[in-house]
Amino acid sequence: MNDTTAVMRLREARKKYDKCSYLMILPAYLIFTIFILIPIVIVIYYSITNFNLYSKPDIVGLKNYLNLFQDNDFLIAIKNTMVYTLATLFPQLALGLLLALMLYRKSILIPIFRTAFYLPNVMSMVCMSMVWLWIYDPTFGLFNVILKSLGYSAKQWLQDPDMAMFCVVLMSIWKSCGYSMVIFLSGLTSIPESLYEAASLDGSNAVRKFLYITWPMLRPTTFFLLVTGIVNSFSVFEQINIMTGGGPLNRTTTIVHQIYRRGFLEFKMGYASAMSVTLLLFSVIITICVFKFGSNGQDVDIS
Repeated sequence: MNDTTAVMRLREARKKYDKCSYLMILPAYLIFTIFILIPIVIVIYYSITNFNLYSKPDIVGLKNYLNLFQDNDFLIAIKNTMVYTLATLFPQLALGLLLALMLYRKSILIPIFRTAFYLPNVMSMVCMSMVWLWIYDPTFGLFNVILKSLGYSAKQWLQDPDMAMFCVVLMSIWKSCGYSMVIFLSGLTSIPESLYEAASLDGSNAVRKFLYITWPMLRPTTFFLLVTGIVNSFSVFEQINIMTGGGPLNRTTTIVHQIYRRGFLEFKMGYASAMSVTLLLFSVIITICVFKFGSNGQDVDIS
């Protein structure tokens, strides 16, 4: 009888504990539902309509999706988004890792350098885009001033179809590498010093320590940065809209930029919603592929 009473009391306490737990996570679920889940459902609905912000939407089925892959501007935007992702992601990771390795030491000046490299990341993308817009200015921009001082002619950096995307990529790498540096620094702090000490006793040099200790132990960190970097690159918009406006000749337009143009400039909200759903599917598919083929990005057992 006593055992039965104890079991009943334990079950009642567990129920009360479960109710408190659900109440604590309820705000997060409400925020997710209101600001993410419900808007996604609404966009999916609008993507099969001819909604234009003014009149009542009529369902048109898959017409918007069929038109997407006959839209030359959208196809160019897909290609540009892929180019931007590949051109920014891997240099950003490599530069962030290099900075982390250089700044992973004890010194009075190290915190200053860490702050200096991370500072662009906390600044608004709009502000940084305006700064780089001045740097690329064809008349009095910093880069052209340097070129003229060296005896070269000024360049139309953002007006040249062959250089515009490179200029945007360069600015994006500069702004984001500080974030990668901080994440890699946190990964480096989790590597036991005993591994390096044992490697030193075995006569390993710095290169072998990096290849056989540092890099394998940083796989989870690299995997995290890879996934988040892909998602962020697919949503690139601010620097494109401010610095180039998608030009010249659509050389820098991206998927999100096309969504903005079709939805808020041409008022084709149904068509823009179809673009948004397509972008969501692209992001999900690529993220799943990264998770599938990036199984090495799991925690490393050091025992």
